[in-house]
Amino acid sequence: MLDQKTIEIIKSTVPVLEQHGEKITTRFYQLMFGNHPELLNIFNHANQKQGRQQKALAGTVYAAAMYIDNLEAIIPVVKQIAHKHRSLGIKPEHYPIVGKHLLLAIKDVLGDAATDEIIDAWAQAYEVIAGAFIGAEAEMYDVAANQKGGWGGFRNFIVDRKVIESDVITSFYLKPEDQKEIAGFEPGQYISILLEIDGEKFTHIRQYSLSDAPGKDFYRISVKREAGTPNPDGIVSNYLHDEVKEGDILKVSAPAGDFVLDTEKTNPVVLLSGGVGLTPMMSMLKTVVELQPERKVTFVHAAANGNVHALREEVEELAQLDNVNSCIFYDSPTEDDRQNNRFDVEGYVTREWLEENVAIEDAEFYFCGPVPFMKAINGSLKGLGVTYERIHFEFFGPMGSLENNEKDTAIAERSEDLVTV
Repeated sequence: MLDQKTIEIIKSTVPVLEQHGEKITTRFYQLMFGNHPELLNIFNHANQKQGRQQKALAGTVYAAAMYIDNLEAIIPVVKQIAHKHRSLGIKPEHYPIVGKHLLLAIKDVLGDAATDEIIDAWAQAYEVIAGAFIGAEAEMYDVAANQKGGWGGFRNFIVDRKVIESDVITSFYLKPEDQKEIAGFEPGQYISILLEIDGEKFTHIRQYSLSDAPGKDFYRISVKREAGTPNPDGIVSNYLHDEVKEGDILKVSAPAGDFVLDTEKTNPVVLLSGGVGLTPMMSMLKTVVELQPERKVTFVHAAANGNVHALREEVEELAQLDNVNSCIFYDSPTEDDRQNNRFDVEGYVTREWLEENVAIEDAEFYFCGPVPFMKAINGSLKGLGVTYERIHFEFFGPMGSLENNEKDTAIAERSEDLVTV
């Protein structure tokens, strides 16, 4: 436990962290990777190059300072981060390294303003915060390894099938090389893929949502090719699309993640996705159909056009069921899309459409997709009076805020700015 004086010192740094947070975290990564380049085998290089990780970590430090006297308030977010840490292989021995370089970065950026008293207070606070993460992750490692069909670390899976779903998305059906049972998962969860790519100095790890329902003898991921040159995001997706073949081996961690469908509830559920954000939604949709055939589900997907729209036929088949309603939005439909009636609405998912077509008053809302799409959906739902308890979403990559401004409000309401690795 931290004494009152230490808490007061930490809280006094909140304005400074708000102003200089990203400078501190940028310097932190420079220092840490300079001294421990081996950690680049764990961290996402693309997020580093794009500055997304620096921003996300700055939000974490800022929020930790705000809630240092009430860390219980951010336990749900600690668990969310811990899921990702477990899937990546973050271990207790990594935390002292992170703590050391975070303190060095604070001192380096703030200079004389970072007094010995402040540095000592943050050292104490970091120890408490790290302990919370280590404890949560230890429990998750135990569950992952000891559950039915579970395992620790990364396990070899064979690419049993590789299916082109659209011009940009390909599905990979993965079965365990040892032919033993695989762990179940909750709809919405993801797995991590570890790749050693020729010509790359470090390994790459990426998380991909599972795009089929649980209970199968395989895992399915549906991967979007990230185009553009140079594009650090595309290193792994292009390798999977171009180099990985049926019969190849991929290293996979056990399913993780807390963005999951609540199957204990029976009220209507609305699943909204943009682009490749449909992958966790497909798992949720199929799960409702299989486990809750009486539960009303509305599946809303937005894409540019039919050329990039994946898994359409699967949704069309499910939409024949009495409890399933589907609506497809294309903002740039092709002439072929028009002639073959491949979509329902031309344009974007709007607040007005939601108000007229979904059960606003009692539904649960789950959404995932590009950040602009998610901001628009989040804003529309809030504008329609949907309470945050019924709003569920996931970022692909480091978590950020769906608010357009007022960081304090976003953190206080949903702790949306918290994330680490």
